[in-house]
Amino acid sequence: MILVMKADLPPDSPELDRVRQLAESYGLSTQVHRIQGATRSLTEVYLLGPTGVVPTAPFEEFESVERVVRITEKFRSIGRHGGGVEAVGFEYNGVHLSQDSFHLIPGLCAVDTRENVDEMFAALQRCGIEMTRAGAYKPRTSPYDFQGLGAACLPYVFELAGKYGIRIIAMEITRESQIGEIRQALRESGDATGVMIQIGTRNAQNFELLKAAGQQREMPVLFKRGMGITLEESLNACEYVASSGNHRILFCLRGMKTNLGDPHRNFVDVAHVPVVKRLTRLPVCVDPSHSVGRRAAAPDGLLDIFHVTAQGVIAGANAVLVDFHPHPEDALCDGPQALRLDELERYLEDVQIVRAAYEERLKRIARPLKEL
Repeated sequence: MILVMKADLPPDSPELDRVRQLAESYGLSTQVHRIQGATRSLTEVYLLGPTGVVPTAPFEEFESVERVVRITEKFRSIGRHGGGVEAVGFEYNGVHLSQDSFHLIPGLCAVDTRENVDEMFAALQRCGIEMTRAGAYKPRTSPYDFQGLGAACLPYVFELAGKYGIRIIAMEITRESQIGEIRQALRESGDATGVMIQIGTRNAQNFELLKAAGQQREMPVLFKRGMGITLEESLNACEYVASSGNHRILFCLRGMKTNLGDPHRNFVDVAHVPVVKRLTRLPVCVDPSHSVGRRAAAPDGLLDIFHVTAQGVIAGANAVLVDFHPHPEDALCDGPQALRLDELERYLEDVQIVRAAYEERLKRIARPLKEL
């Protein structure tokens, strides 16, 4: 059972103590979760234990309680529970992410040289883009492949991000100690930018890493769906993060590992965009680069990556994580799927067309049928 408290209730409110006392009288324990959205904050009290026989009326009588929601999904912290809880989203470093917002996150799959980072970030600034990806730690299928530059590149990545107005960098981690390395490098840069910790598909069920990402609360988490597990298992992985204390999660669909998707690298799963938004409160991202895995063009002249991006955006995706590189032929990681910087402007125009179409669809569905 979840008690949604009235907006902006202070976490030290005496009302919370009285709610806890009532819960304890029914033999329940409580957890208080504070969710900071872009325009309002929510305080939710989770009642833990045999709540099936506990009446809602005594809790609804509290003036500070906005509503009482019975758990209807397995995902206690991230679930919508029949629409009983809000998807307020979150704000980080001046950027708002929610199920209503939309952001492009183009960038380098892996940092390789300072010059390429400089060129990439400069191109993003010219296009007015404030979010990017830049991999410092790269888990690879083969032990002989490039594993990333690690902490050594963080100082200049953060310095250049500050120079070019990049507010958030999505950066994958592979072990808990890297959270501290990122935190220290950010501090030494004067907090020139912000980092969204990325849990990659290979660590989708690394439960200790998920808990570590959740226990730190200063940086949000971008979670990539596991490549070979069910959607429910991936959402349960996000529940590990949220139940550990960090509710600022962006869920990323990046394709499923199956030969049914050939000749693409992975089976494209953008049809799950509205499903995740229906089941959870999380904003949803798509990764067309790792879904497609190549620069193949359709007979109409558009690259498959453009088409898959459009499919995700028209389905309501809130963000697109996509690989670009100044010189894809020289990239040390996933060069064959990276778009070139001279394609960035055309890519943005294509995305704007599709996002406008999605917004028009929303306007039309909101109109009564008799007006159509």
